[in-house]
Amino acid sequence: MSKISRRSLLGYSGTAAAGAVLASSATAQAAGSDAAPAQAAETGAAAVAFDNGTEFTGRTSIGPVDASMTLTFSLQIDEAPPANRITALEVAEALSELAEARGWPPVTFYGTPPPAPLN
Repeated sequence: MSKISRRSLLGYSGTAAAGAVLASSATAQAAGSDAAPAQAAETGAAAVAFDNGTEFTGRTSIGPVDASMTLTFSLQIDEAPPANRITALEVAEALSELAEARGWPPVTFYGTPPPAPLN
């Protein structure tokens, strides 16, 4: 776990810096435990394995107009053949793509628990 407490990051919870710190500590915990094996994302980076039904949240803002947006989703798929499965990463990328098409910056989604980046 990082030496920076989550409480000290509370004021920066919407920033990429806080997300990166929390993500790095969560990834380190996942890599050191036997509870959840790491999976390789499409980019080749190691990612935390999230349970079916995990809630993901992403925030973004447009600075000059002081607008912000929070997106939250969860995905639970039971008993579906592999060809019909939709992954949380696919949903996160589609939502981020939609936001970008409307002029928003890319959205990074974090799954809880642990607070770790999905995309």
